[in-house]
Amino acid sequence: MENTGLLAPQYRDEDAAREHIEKMRWPDGPVCPHCGLVNEATKLEPRKGSKNGVRKGVWNCRGCDKQFTVTIDSIFEDSHIPLHKWLLAIHLMVSSKKGISAHQLMRNLEIKSYRSAWFMAHRIRWALTREPITSRLSGTVEVDETYIGGKLRVGPQANKPGERPKDRPAATSNKAAVVSVLQRGGSVRSHHVERVTAKTLRPIINQMVAEDAELMTDDSTVLKSAGKNRRHFQVNHSANEYVRRENGRCITTNSIESFFAILKRGNYGVYHHWSRKYLGQYLREFDWRYNMRRLPDMERAIVALKMTGGKRLLLKPPASTN
Repeated sequence: MENTGLLAPQYRDEDAAREHIEKMRWPDGPVCPHCGLVNEATKLEPRKGSKNGVRKGVWNCRGCDKQFTVTIDSIFEDSHIPLHKWLLAIHLMVSSKKGISAHQLMRNLEIKSYRSAWFMAHRIRWALTREPITSRLSGTVEVDETYIGGKLRVGPQANKPGERPKDRPAATSNKAAVVSVLQRGGSVRSHHVERVTAKTLRPIINQMVAEDAELMTDDSTVLKSAGKNRRHFQVNHSANEYVRRENGRCITTNSIESFFAILKRGNYGVYHHWSRKYLGQYLREFDWRYNMRRLPDMERAIVALKMTGGKRLLLKPPASTN
């Protein structure tokens, strides 16, 4: 890493990084993950010259007499990547508007393998998991769908004599559908759905949008049917209408279209491809970054760091003990 002298101490030094994480995760003192006691632990000092000495950052709980570190029960657990590189990776991911690829993390942080950088990035995305919504989105709420994936390339199709022409695949047949619900001036929630139908969209709208909200969509008949139980306003994109005023109300879906523009530029320009298996992870990352857009980069990184506890992600599921 170049110009490390310009970085804050927690991004340059392992010990400073550990102290920073302890301060953020344990504002009231060390918390024992075994018995839950707060500020009832003693920090063990490493013994020089001892082969079996205690490593740095180990605490001993006075309640249950068990040892622990700040990385237990977090995305950092069982990782051999130094903590200061973890903190810098979090900062880079939450401050990059369109994301940062695992290859770029591997180069910038001098991580030995792409696999390690890739899994590291997914652990951070997992930490950004949204809490269950306590209240539904209200006010003016925009709903729209988009499709993530590459362009469909279909060459000339030869037909055997007596055979009817083959059906041409739909333009979205190789793309993944994403439905987003955005409160104007507020937060966004995105979902991957197998098919965009009123049946799949109606539960999402009912769960996330308050009944007294004003729903803004394009002229899709699917969205019209899915949002029929709420005050619904549509803008006619097929007639090149994108914004109109009606009784002092601005009817448009420009806010959610702007979010989709960021999402797609990240997909095409940074990551190039998202598999359906991990699409939810990437949507989580872009939703969270959009929802925290008003915070400075450093504060955004602190919020993300405080979310790293209790969200351990394993590369492979644990083997069955049966």
